[in-house]
Amino acid sequence: MANDDALDAKALDELEKKYDSSLNTRDNGPTLTRFLYWASIAFAAYHLWTAGFGTPVDYVHMGVHLAGLFLFIFAGFPLIKYSAALEYRPIPVIKPGNVPLYDWIFMILAIAAALFLWLSWRGFNYAGFDVPEQMLRQGNPTTLDVFFGTVLVLAALEIARRTIGFILPLIILIFILFALLGPSIPVQILQHPGVDWRQFINNMYFPFEGIFGITLWVVSTVVFHFVLFGVVAQRMGLGQFFVDNAMMVAGRYTGGPAKVSVVSSAFFGTISGSSIANTVSTGSLTIPNMKRLGYPGHFAGGVEAASSAGGQITPPIMGAASFLMAEYLEVPYTTIVIAAIVPAMMHYIGVLSIVHFTAKKLGLKAYPREELPQFLRVWKSGWYTIIPLVALLIVLFSGYSPNMAAFMGISLCITVGFSTFRKPLTLILPLALLAFIFWKASPYSGEGYSDVMAGILAGLTILGLMHRGERQSIKELFDSFHVGVQYALAVGAASAAVGIVVGVINTTGVGFRLGFMVTSGAADMAEDLVTMLSWIPSDAFSQPSIQQFLSLVMIAIACILMGAGLPTTALYIMLVAVAQPALAQLGVPPLATHMFVLYYGVISEITPPVCASAYAAAGIANANPFRTGINAFTLGIGKLMVPMVFVYAPTILIVLPEYFTITSFLQVSLTCAMGVFLIATAVAGFYKHAMGAVSRILMAVGGLLLVAPSGSSDLIALVVIAPVLLSQWLPSKKETVS
Repeated sequence: MANDDALDAKALDELEKKYDSSLNTRDNGPTLTRFLYWASIAFAAYHLWTAGFGTPVDYVHMGVHLAGLFLFIFAGFPLIKYSAALEYRPIPVIKPGNVPLYDWIFMILAIAAALFLWLSWRGFNYAGFDVPEQMLRQGNPTTLDVFFGTVLVLAALEIARRTIGFILPLIILIFILFALLGPSIPVQILQHPGVDWRQFINNMYFPFEGIFGITLWVVSTVVFHFVLFGVVAQRMGLGQFFVDNAMMVAGRYTGGPAKVSVVSSAFFGTISGSSIANTVSTGSLTIPNMKRLGYPGHFAGGVEAASSAGGQITPPIMGAASFLMAEYLEVPYTTIVIAAIVPAMMHYIGVLSIVHFTAKKLGLKAYPREELPQFLRVWKSGWYTIIPLVALLIVLFSGYSPNMAAFMGISLCITVGFSTFRKPLTLILPLALLAFIFWKASPYSGEGYSDVMAGILAGLTILGLMHRGERQSIKELFDSFHVGVQYALAVGAASAAVGIVVGVINTTGVGFRLGFMVTSGAADMAEDLVTMLSWIPSDAFSQPSIQQFLSLVMIAIACILMGAGLPTTALYIMLVAVAQPALAQLGVPPLATHMFVLYYGVISEITPPVCASAYAAAGIANANPFRTGINAFTLGIGKLMVPMVFVYAPTILIVLPEYFTITSFLQVSLTCAMGVFLIATAVAGFYKHAMGAVSRILMAVGGLLLVAPSGSSDLIALVVIAPVLLSQWLPSKKETVS
């Protein structure tokens, strides 16, 4: 149905650019724009090829990836963003391609710095420079190493600033100063011997730590591919297929439009690495419909923002942070996915519950039946779009590498979206893919597919050719690659820059020092509080328990503040380097600590005043941005509490055998879900009918007690909420009798 409030595609693109700085590039004029377009396609094709046929040695692959980032970012992003800097002004001598000469110079130097390690790996003697092979330079860098290393550090900071903003580079500069000024730091516990600039560059420039460390490696070998897969799959039609299925599942119930927003955002979050992209893609459909059926604009925008932010903690992709987590913890990727299932469900239980009770409070109805899509029509027209995602998950959960799974997913997106029996020339792609599959199943490919896996993938490839939907053109496929590269620039820039933080922490041990400061500060506060609470006969109010709780609260606040304005992958890398050591000192299991910092970091995406997802949703809803942000934060309240359960009851993560039993898992999961549900009623102020202030407080307290993983707190919760439940149910019973 047409909607006057709906925005057209161009307006949505402008809105996404406004709130996602990684897409807000300058106009380079026709010649350079064409060059960058084809360069981005070559960049994507290189990564796709290496995912399927083998990645070059680390310093080569990461060097090529960094060189591409420098090319696209220095050419596309101005030094200072303002409207005139983004406009095209053809001054060929001073600004060829609308890029100032200083950007061209910095770009060339940065690309040279990214590739120098590869070119000088075996050493050379040329033009007066005698550079020994890299292993002999490790720990004793040459003058050229220091020069190019300095350029690389500055370039990494600058591309992060241009794509993300000043917050991340500012934090990194503080870490650099900390490394260089170790003996001069006024806080004694933070003092360390320090390093000179030459040694600092040695640690940051050479592989295995610093810029060429694990973060850039994972992003360049895995994360980039999944970002590309998300864009290609969405443009092939998977995003619309998700929305149509969400309409069928949730549209018929009370508050249908808002529930459709939640469900479609959850679906979309499984393939998207950006909450802003999720917000704009699904919100362009759901927000106008919510407003049309009576939802206030700020609430409609808040629902979409909270739901889209939830996509960043929804398996299997989780904003691509899950792959980094698996690498850091040295566990199979499937372990991370399984651990994230129940916590993600808790978030959506909270959002759906608040949406449901708010809809009942406002008297909002479901979608009219005639507006709901029909199951057979939706699946008949869109079943093929899910084939690439199915193939990706099958490969991933069968124990193959994530980049191989992404290769199959992207390859099937291209094949299914482009090839058809009606155009024989297009069958070259599926034939090539089938040849690859059978080659991987042969004994000549090394670690290849099993016969069963090869048969499944070959069957999916052939099945994908049999649909009657519209095919994409070559231009549309190339456009998808181009946009995918654009989306990946900010993540790549952040991973390179955050590598500096990781290098400083490994060099100085500052992570453990900060952790000690947190725990010792919490111990001092706990010592004061325990005397005030000594009259309570419970171990929960003992000094160690209070100290642990205060430490968790301080770390959670730090995660929310540090995560403000950063993409999911970047904030996870930053937080795991800084906040995770503090949790480790509390004896928290490593997996629980990583999940804890990720979830609280993601909360920053819907926490005012820095909540870009909520502001993008407000732009679609024509609502007050700050009020929309408040609504998004309130709707995501479940995500604020559930991470504490990771620490106190790790059984909820399922995959930790020393904590997991069926009984404990069911008890913790069910009481946590009930607690989130009760808090949702308190937030909405409605259950069977409207609740007063006292009832809302009692329901909120009861919900918190149920979320707390303790049998005694569960019993107290039942006592607390009993009067409210009676007052809510008794009137309805009287009405039934009458």
